[in-house]
Amino acid sequence: MYTITANTALTDHGWLNHVKVTIIDGKIDHVTTYQDDADTAQSDIHVPVLLPAPCNLHSHAFQRAMAGLTEFRGDHPEDSFWTWRQLMYRFLDALTPEDARAIAALVQMEMLEAGYAAIGEFHYLHHQADGTAYDDLAVMAAAITDAAMETGIGMTLLPVLYQYGGCDQRPLGAGQIRFGNQIDQFYNLYDASAQLIKHLPDDAGIGVAPHSLRAVSHEGLLAAVAMALDAPLHMHLAEQLAEIDEVKAHTGARPTEWVLDQLDVNGRFCFIHATQMTASETEALAASGAVVGLCPITESNLGDGIFDGARYMAHAGRIGIGSDSNIRISLVEELRTLEYSQRLRDKKRNILVGDDSSVGRYLWDATSRGGHQALARRGGNISAGGWADLIGLDSSAVDLIDIRGDRILDNLVVAGDKSMISDVWSAGRHMVKSGRHIHRDAITSRYIKHVKTLRQIALS
Repeated sequence: MYTITANTALTDHGWLNHVKVTIIDGKIDHVTTYQDDADTAQSDIHVPVLLPAPCNLHSHAFQRAMAGLTEFRGDHPEDSFWTWRQLMYRFLDALTPEDARAIAALVQMEMLEAGYAAIGEFHYLHHQADGTAYDDLAVMAAAITDAAMETGIGMTLLPVLYQYGGCDQRPLGAGQIRFGNQIDQFYNLYDASAQLIKHLPDDAGIGVAPHSLRAVSHEGLLAAVAMALDAPLHMHLAEQLAEIDEVKAHTGARPTEWVLDQLDVNGRFCFIHATQMTASETEALAASGAVVGLCPITESNLGDGIFDGARYMAHAGRIGIGSDSNIRISLVEELRTLEYSQRLRDKKRNILVGDDSSVGRYLWDATSRGGHQALARRGGNISAGGWADLIGLDSSAVDLIDIRGDRILDNLVVAGDKSMISDVWSAGRHMVKSGRHIHRDAITSRYIKHVKTLRQIALS
């Protein structure tokens, strides 16, 4: 048991001053207020501002090592998501389990320093470079969970079912072959991955991720849905125009339309991107109770398009934030990019909030709730019973001086960066102190050693 005190904290009762949070076994046991400085002196940790920490609901850890390598225009007349994938496939040819662990540890460390308490790892890198399974089917998943044990981040592992190269069920190409499983082998992979989760702290969990309508058969999708039972189910949906056309040609319906018609979509579903939806699809998906996982930095980098956030949120849609390709890991920049994309499209300001409340507060609340829902992780607010996923802010940051209440979040989201974040706890594990992860030096030096060779191969 230990206690955290804060001058001000955003609790489930709103902003309260002089707050004391008691943590037992990684969970918030109770939240009280105090009257004098004696309570602060007696607490184990004191921070000026305490916030609930959101989750990062969508990551492909290995892609962090590709950051900055695809920003050179080649001889292709239209550089796009599809040409970006070619470098990714070259990069994958050399990636070993040891490389994957080093990269995942760096990614998770950076996420914690950015303010994320937990991660949903959309894990589809399963096999050797020629597609042959490792003797241990889950050796690549073990790289992810080993990294989580070192970094202390909350882990929801999402093993990905990836069967085909397109809706016509063509075989996987050379770059994709490391991803592939048919249903029987995927069952075994999932079971082995679930065993790995048992060796992590109690807040860890597992879900399932049929990659997309392009990459799984109807039978495979139904098998994945049945496998997940009440666990999280994540899937890419309606990200690219070419994807829309391919799915419609094969099924007679657009991806979102097809999914809502064929599946019993509910609150355990998380659909990633959803940047290419009609107005009616947007409203119907909002009504389903599912979470849309938005990755605005990656969606901007890949030219995916702009999510119809104003319409979706006006219909009580649920959202969470992910870092996807991990080209830039910044919680506040993801939120800023989401809001600013709406402003650029609609030529207005303060789009997503929809009323007279604070944009920063609205986005923080929505993504904290939605991210925890998508990972089936109890938390997202400062209240008794949830995991102690918390952020401490440094109120001496110039943009936070003399700022109170919701304006703290407005300044953090619009004017801030991770330098405002002093402390981060994941399920009570105090992994970031004074803005640095407690194992930063060791994790960084290992990453540098592994990534040097990988980058040389990818760029050759």
